[in-house]
Amino acid sequence: MSPVEAFLAHLAVERQRSAHTLEAYRLDLAALVGWAQGRDLLDLRDEDIRAFIAHEHRRGLAPKSLQRRLSACRSLYRWLLKQGRIAALPTEGVRAPKASRKLPQVLDVDEAVQLVEVATDAPLGLRDRAILELFYSSGLRLSEVCALRWRDLDFEQGLVSVLGKGSKQRIVPVGSHARDALQAWRTESAGSSDGFVFPGRGGKQISARAIQLRMKRLALRQGVLKRIHPHLLRHSFASHVLESSGDLRGVQELLGHSDIATTQIYTHLDFQHLAKAYDAAHPRARRKR
Repeated sequence: MSPVEAFLAHLAVERQRSAHTLEAYRLDLAALVGWAQGRDLLDLRDEDIRAFIAHEHRRGLAPKSLQRRLSACRSLYRWLLKQGRIAALPTEGVRAPKASRKLPQVLDVDEAVQLVEVATDAPLGLRDRAILELFYSSGLRLSEVCALRWRDLDFEQGLVSVLGKGSKQRIVPVGSHARDALQAWRTESAGSSDGFVFPGRGGKQISARAIQLRMKRLALRQGVLKRIHPHLLRHSFASHVLESSGDLRGVQELLGHSDIATTQIYTHLDFQHLAKAYDAAHPRARRKR
């Protein structure tokens, strides 16, 4: 078994990484294998990894993609070092170009309310309302909503337990509007405690694509003109909670971010909101022409 195949097997079996994560690692490490042209990956040195990243850069890969390539290489070689198959890390000191961080788009509070308050008397209206309310109420990832079972919800306490990235479990509050919508949907769907909250065909887990497409249609129906996708509601949730509370650590825990630097992007959104309010209200603000 090649080093890459052994590493991917480790991620799948021992680390229980998702199929999406495994495929991402597979693609990035396949690029390294292709560049090496038959050379043993165990023999590569830091100058080789640096040359590989430079090669991918010349091919036109964006800084973010280069960072992901290098991250995959680091993970592979850290594992090989732990296994005693290499004596030193060839990724030490290798850096990818910095990517400029774009601020995520968010809905304002009125837009979020306009989106989630879909008519419940329409076909699948109760389900649609429950999906949208849950996304905005709890800031869940799309994969977490797809995998959610009724047993993961505690209606009495207003909590939901989810298994996030890296198989990390976290417990997140569920707001009263979301709870009401979920209870109404459960009554209509007669969902069992072990069943999926939002089942797809044959009672299996609903696909991510099905939710994405449904959300786009619902946005058009509700007259929300922004490009709507599940992560937009997660961004909106985080931005609105931070705007109201100022508790960055709390938002980090709610989102399940392992690194607070990932959460800090929402502080820029919060400042952007304050800056707009300042420009609109302060008599000596710098006015745009």
